[in-house]
Amino acid sequence: MTNKSSIYELSRPARYLGGERGSVCKDWTQVDVTFALAFPDVYEVGMSHIGSAILYRVLNDTPWIAAERAYTPWPDREVQLRNDGEKLASLESGRDLADFDIIGFSLQYELCYSNVLMMLDLSGLPMRSSERSEQAPLIIVGGPCAFNPEPLADFFDCAVIGDGEEVVLELCAAVRACKAAGESRATLLKRLAAIEGLYVPSHFTVTYLADGRVATITANDPQQPKVRRRVLADLDSAPYPEQPIVPFLQTIHDRVAIEVARGCTRGCRFCQAGYIYRPVRERQPDTVRKLIDQLLRHSGHDEVSLLSLSTGDYSAIETLMQNLMGCYADQRVAISLPSLRVGSLTPALMNEIKKVRKTGFTLAPEAGSERLRQVINKGIREEDLVDSARAAFELGWRVIKLYFMIGLPTETDADLAALVDLSARVKTAGRSTQGGADVNVSVSTFVPKAHTPFQWDAQIGIEETLARQRHLRDALKKKRLRLKWHEAELSFLEGVFARGDRRLGDVLEEAVKRGCRFDGWREHFRWDLWQEAFAAANLDPSWYLRQRLAEETLPWDHIDAGVTKEFLLRERQAGLLGEATPDCRNGQCSDCGLCDFDTVRPRLADSHRLKAPVAQPEAMLAEPELLPKIRLTMTKTGRTASLSHLEYMTLIHRAVRRAGLPIKYSAGFHPAPRISFGDALPLGVASDAELIDLELTLPCQPQEAFERLNQELPDGVRVLKAESWPRKGESPANSILAATFKVPLPEDTDDGLEDRLKDFLEQSTVIATRTKKQRAIELDLRPWVLDLKREGSILWMKMHSGSPLFLAAYLLEKDVELVRALGIYKTAVEMKDAGIQAD
Repeated sequence: MTNKSSIYELSRPARYLGGERGSVCKDWTQVDVTFALAFPDVYEVGMSHIGSAILYRVLNDTPWIAAERAYTPWPDREVQLRNDGEKLASLESGRDLADFDIIGFSLQYELCYSNVLMMLDLSGLPMRSSERSEQAPLIIVGGPCAFNPEPLADFFDCAVIGDGEEVVLELCAAVRACKAAGESRATLLKRLAAIEGLYVPSHFTVTYLADGRVATITANDPQQPKVRRRVLADLDSAPYPEQPIVPFLQTIHDRVAIEVARGCTRGCRFCQAGYIYRPVRERQPDTVRKLIDQLLRHSGHDEVSLLSLSTGDYSAIETLMQNLMGCYADQRVAISLPSLRVGSLTPALMNEIKKVRKTGFTLAPEAGSERLRQVINKGIREEDLVDSARAAFELGWRVIKLYFMIGLPTETDADLAALVDLSARVKTAGRSTQGGADVNVSVSTFVPKAHTPFQWDAQIGIEETLARQRHLRDALKKKRLRLKWHEAELSFLEGVFARGDRRLGDVLEEAVKRGCRFDGWREHFRWDLWQEAFAAANLDPSWYLRQRLAEETLPWDHIDAGVTKEFLLRERQAGLLGEATPDCRNGQCSDCGLCDFDTVRPRLADSHRLKAPVAQPEAMLAEPELLPKIRLTMTKTGRTASLSHLEYMTLIHRAVRRAGLPIKYSAGFHPAPRISFGDALPLGVASDAELIDLELTLPCQPQEAFERLNQELPDGVRVLKAESWPRKGESPANSILAATFKVPLPEDTDDGLEDRLKDFLEQSTVIATRTKKQRAIELDLRPWVLDLKREGSILWMKMHSGSPLFLAAYLLEKDVELVRALGIYKTAVEMKDAGIQAD
């Protein structure tokens, strides 16, 4: 855990706490292999990645493996670690990453590569694999970007190509055997190279032509010229984290996530995921339902997201939605479908969707004209899209987001004009609906990706991207439509690395040394530093955006994604001719080369395996107005003292849901639990006297609430007392007469403190200046205070209101941040009701 003296200087301390509910911290003396799951982005992003959660469960379910987590520290934390001479450590045990046997990075996006190298450096490890010692951890990578891992080839030891659930255990078994036998790193790499789905870059030699193109890719072992992708045959029987880690802070996707299907065979020719994750493998609907039950029970979330590349294509989607809405409507659980395709929006599905909390509705036509949609095999008719938008507006959505790409192969000005016209038609479709309608248009630049039919095509450069963005912005503005776009420089750099070769390793290393970090974040992206790095390596980045020849050796040709190069070339030609390739899930095989039709084949869900829920008679609810509240006296200590008030509230809300307490909800479109909190504690102030009121819909004895809640709370948060409270009684904030705070005094406290306390109490006003949002504000501190006294090394403050942190800083004549690190403690409160004291 982060040193308490410095954690409060950080923008989001909860990122670095660890100890979340559902996390696993094993005794290292009882395991054979230790594995750090390192995500090269900030905590909120990494905790939203379901693939990492699956591997965390798979690894920790194995008794002899201990898996822990690490995320890229935000720049303020990196500076802090370097200044303090500390190394990057895991969240669970706090051990340095360099102490692990394996460090595994998930590569979800090319612009996270700089974070991978920064994390290695911050761990005290050489960036390049050739410079690391025999005792250093094995560095592995995986994820979609591992299908062209060549720009990172000089930095990792091994890459997982494809699905990781099975191969990661085989990898760990090889490491275990190697450790037991005392074998060298070279011998370990030979073991790993023999496992299907594992790529060892040092076992391949790459040569280049004079113009920079790849000449040859030669395997050290002629019997293994390519690395075959690993395919998980049956998703339905695959492990899934039923007891997820519940973060203290809000993450990017702050909800229960269940992967209902993996793979897509729609065949959109630009979509890498559609080719590297096929065939379609669906979970059975009864399996999905059971997993959701467990995930909700163990998380306390109030929203479920059904994940897949195209959730609307899930074979049992209508049956599943009817079942989920029927089962969870009374529990106020929202069901979200983040990936809907226009062609899959049937009337029955739309009828179910209208019951869902309407947080947003996105349609992705990708291209403006039907001609260009035929080129990319996006079989959406303009009329169907407009009809879907109209239906969404009629069902209550007020804003629709349209997602397009610019720079697609064969795109012309006419296609851009069609994009503007289509967006305007969608907006017009909502004008006649109740409440009006709005449309946001978002465009990104097409980036050709490896293992797709368009992997040979050129990407437009920065100037052309900016010109098309300006054209669209001006044209859409005339239609009263807003445009959002992806920065041209970010798309340019993504394109360079997406189809890059090993020579880019020098550029990447140089960019990291110059300070490049978080390149996918606008506020941190430094294009000037990247330009300097390319110049230092004597490489022209625009060369990587060029069109490739069909017969050219591509940097990733030794990575076998299962789909043949011949099929991709046929698809590219079909695209140029505007010919459609049908979805093979229920139709004719498109002969992509992946399936053996025995183990590897499409596996579709059977909608008959899940029945519609039987209607249950409504429970006889007591009149909520007649029920007393339950007042809780709770702690906020240990690592949870570093949580903000909002984070603490979220923690309590989720614990109440997990405990199954019959909590009352507010009315309105977004009902909220009727849970009342006292005034917010300053960050870093611990407490044994936080007052919280629960309003109920059914009778519940305070002792029952006490016991059920304490079973669901993390370390540092406990219910000390539960009691009935009048339904019209004062709220926690208004019922407090006084609060007592204990302030440990620093060693350099001067002898004049007692005189200052006495003088303070004798004054009628005590004016102090407080800086808030870079503005000085004068405050009278005297009304805050009821009593002050020093007892040895403790300052006791009895307060009616105000900030104990600011008051203590004033009395001790010290900076607020120095006082925050002292460990101020709220020990008791006195309440108005007959002076009842919670202590």
